[in-house]
Amino acid sequence: MTDILVPLGTIFLTVVAPLWIIFHYRDRNRRNNALSAEESRAFDELTAIARRMETRIISLESVLDAEAPGWRGRVESAIDQSARNL
Repeated sequence: MTDILVPLGTIFLTVVAPLWIIFHYRDRNRRNNALSAEESRAFDELTAIARRMETRIISLESVLDAEAPGWRGRVESAIDQSARNL
């Protein structure tokens, strides 16, 4: 009886147990890192808002390019100046 238990125990401790522990914690980390339903909904909503905002900014920039062609240079110089003041 002990002739069988010792090799089986050794195989279990050297092969099965480490794999079991690795897969257990890998699965646990995946579940903890996954977004909940509420977080996923909020993420989708924020992504949609960001896309709409990007579209509005592009539209605003095209209007400014047509109405005030030198606006980008003025904005960049104002940003540079405010960065120097920090």
